[in-house]
Amino acid sequence: MGSVGLLYVGAVLIVNGLMLLGRVDARAAAPLNFFVGGLQVITPTYLIFTSGGDANTILSASGLYLFGFTYLYVGFNLLGGLDGTGLGWFSAFVAVCAVVYAGLNFGRFDDPAFGVIWLYWAVLWALFFLVLGLKREELTRFTGAVAIVAGVITAAVPAFMLLTEVWDDYLTTSAIALAVLCVLSLGLYPRLREPRATTATAPAPELREGENPGQAGGTQPRTTEMYGNVAAGQEQAAGRRSDAPAHRRR
Repeated sequence: MGSVGLLYVGAVLIVNGLMLLGRVDARAAAPLNFFVGGLQVITPTYLIFTSGGDANTILSASGLYLFGFTYLYVGFNLLGGLDGTGLGWFSAFVAVCAVVYAGLNFGRFDDPAFGVIWLYWAVLWALFFLVLGLKREELTRFTGAVAIVAGVITAAVPAFMLLTEVWDDYLTTSAIALAVLCVLSLGLYPRLREPRATTATAPAPELREGENPGQAGGTQPRTTEMYGNVAAGQEQAAGRRSDAPAHRRR
């Protein structure tokens, strides 16, 4: 049952990554985040209630809540226009927990492939923390690319291998292949990193009500508002200072 949920985690990671890259409208992805978030809460609850008290089953299922709550949080942020810092700091908690689950998979569960996967998830959620919690907007596009890679190689592909019952036959090979691909994906950082916005740099024009993304000075707005209205405080501050340039939107 957890394998089914993992497949759709791949889908939502890809869609959310495309939003960070500006390829998908933010609010349009809210339903998928609710669908997958709900699934990733129902699934571990079912697994725990039917585990018969088995400690390993309960331990494995407990990690699924981290992602279910993340996607539900994203959905509520989108529809409610909430600030993204809360989700950012929750992502820091998820990243730390993911490191623990990685160690458990390397040791207790004897599954090095999922150990690598959990480490990559730790990196991805740490990036969410930097972008949302610490407002490191220059990492937005890189985070989107990492989310897409994670959706494919750490979720969709393993899910199909588990569903077709071939995962256990290739644990070592999968661990090595995943480690190589994950490390290579981090090499996208220099290409996708953006300069940090400062008062000395020329910010992009603010997208005003009624304008299409392409009408604001010929540039498209940033898309990290998919995780909440992280630019709201900046816009209010800019509105109080008529002589100051508007901050760039995510």
